[in-house]
Amino acid sequence: MTPQEMESRIVRYGDLKPCKTAFIDAHTPGSDQKENFTIIGGGVSESPDQHVHITDTIGFNIGAAGQPPHCRNSLHSHTTAEVFFVLKGRWRFFWGRWGTAGSFIAEEGDIFNIPTGIFRGFENVGTDYGMIMAVLGGDDAGGGVTWAPQVIEDASEHGLVLAETGRLYDTKKGASLPDGVKAMPVLTDEQLKNYPEVHVDGVIRDYVARYWDLMALAADRPAKVIGEDALIKDRPGFEIDFLTRGSLDDEMYETGKHEVLMPVRGHWKLRWENGECTLNPGDTCLIKPGERHAITPSMTGEAALYRVTETDDPAGATWTE
Repeated sequence: MTPQEMESRIVRYGDLKPCKTAFIDAHTPGSDQKENFTIIGGGVSESPDQHVHITDTIGFNIGAAGQPPHCRNSLHSHTTAEVFFVLKGRWRFFWGRWGTAGSFIAEEGDIFNIPTGIFRGFENVGTDYGMIMAVLGGDDAGGGVTWAPQVIEDASEHGLVLAETGRLYDTKKGASLPDGVKAMPVLTDEQLKNYPEVHVDGVIRDYVARYWDLMALAADRPAKVIGEDALIKDRPGFEIDFLTRGSLDDEMYETGKHEVLMPVRGHWKLRWENGECTLNPGDTCLIKPGERHAITPSMTGEAALYRVTETDDPAGATWTE
């Protein structure tokens, strides 16, 4: 593999292409400045304008959300995993039917495996533009998102209509639902009973890992963050490890599975049999099965990286023993 071929599977942070109309709340005040990024796989965007950087299907999706201060992502639910780590800024995650069941603040480097089947949202509570990176379970990411009823109702007042097909139409631009296609129905009171209110204690204990804890755990070996035997126990169709200086030696390895490298801090040297390159914070790199490679920090100073590896587990609801 030539350096040019490898570069085609690296999405550089500075080359990310945002979509500002990805979801039904794109015109709703308070949510109308967010940007959605689809990095690997089709993602869950509802807009035909969404740019997909790498279209490979690898068992999970990689995306990102960028938002200025005080901008929020509205309440929604997923049927497969939705994992976020904070790349830049300070973020508040909240959940529940009205977003009041619980919340916590995530700092840079923290990671959150949001339980399936609950409404969740997030907002940038920092002072600058923030970015969170996402891993979504399944090749089709569970077929999309389910919105809390008030999100759909609020959006209709600002010109956006979501079709039952999952496609978004902007009536302010003259678009309308095609003949024979109905609007996405809001959940009924009976259906809403299936979306529990989860107490904050259990969420933070079982689904959150803090950056500085992971730095300590990964001092001499990769820290298992998400997996059957990991700090956060789940089998979402992928595993996530955390690497820092000293986690790995410079020996090449291969896993036989798709692997995605996502630096958080520092500069990392990626080496393979025919070349090498540098990965920087915010970059996303896809390694295909059977490709021998090595990844190590390339400079002194703080270094951290999340490594996502495909597994044979099917994507689905949050796993419990």
